[in-house]
Amino acid sequence: MTQITNREDVSVLVHTFYDKIRKNEMLGPIFNGHITDEQWPAHLSKLTDFWESNLFGVRKFRGSPSKAHVNVDKNLKHTISQNHFAQWLQLWFETIDELFEGELANNAKDMARRMSTGQYIHIWQNRPEEFKGE
Repeated sequence: MTQITNREDVSVLVHTFYDKIRKNEMLGPIFNGHITDEQWPAHLSKLTDFWESNLFGVRKFRGSPSKAHVNVDKNLKHTISQNHFAQWLQLWFETIDELFEGELANNAKDMARRMSTGQYIHIWQNRPEEFKGE
């Protein structure tokens, strides 16, 4: 096992993780339904920027994950649930544990846990009232 030390490591993590996401029974249809095969390379690069920025404190990422997640939820008729985020988080932890160890690996888990909670809350707060029954 190695530690996360640079962008290449982050890229390996992101690519390995999203390979699993795309094949996952619950999450694959959502991601593959919103990101075309042609869009995946650019999306993976942007996600690598995101995690590199968060793990190493470099300013590479530009974008609004919260806005994107709200739009996906809207496209899915406001059906994204905590179960989706739990599955995402389980796969993230599993991928990290398969590939890396150490402080930045643990930081990536902690950040993902906080982000998944924050993203779900943001989605829920932006839903029309009639879809807040969960």
